[in-house]
Amino acid sequence: KKMPVVKLLSSDGEVFTVDVEVAKCSCTIRAMVETCCMEDDDDAIVPLSNVNSTILRKVLLWAHYHKDDPEPNDDQDNDNDVIIPWDADFLKVDQGTLYELIIAANYLDIQGLLKLTCKSVANMIKGRTPDEIRKTFNIQKDFSPEEEEQIRKENEWMEDM
Repeated sequence: KKMPVVKLLSSDGEVFTVDVEVAKCSCTIRAMVETCCMEDDDDAIVPLSNVNSTILRKVLLWAHYHKDDPEPNDDQDNDNDVIIPWDADFLKVDQGTLYELIIAANYLDIQGLLKLTCKSVANMIKGRTPDEIRKTFNIQKDFSPEEEEQIRKENEWMEDM
């Protein structure tokens, strides 16, 4: 018996034929497939207007690798910073791509990928000074020294975290 597939249409018009089990890593796609009775329709196409083909290809690569992972459980929110080697390799992308992956994971409701990509950004910030963070993320410094001092005072409690 052949594995059921679903067709995904990227925002730039590319169609991806994907194993249904891989596509269902996305709660958004799963809901579309199940509510629109697409599971039995080989010609049905799921339009993903917020995801271009380059990003969708990466998302599907991640989903294929992680398709057998257990569903992430919010109760056991494992805040460990361990990123498995495959994921670390997957995340070797420029910042623009990383942000697009975050947006796509959020839109497609793929919790595992969203956590991974956000963790990656968090690791880029961790242990850095505000100036280093500004440099990493190309952020313009737009506070006056007085405003900066005020912000520092208001957030002193965070220094102990």
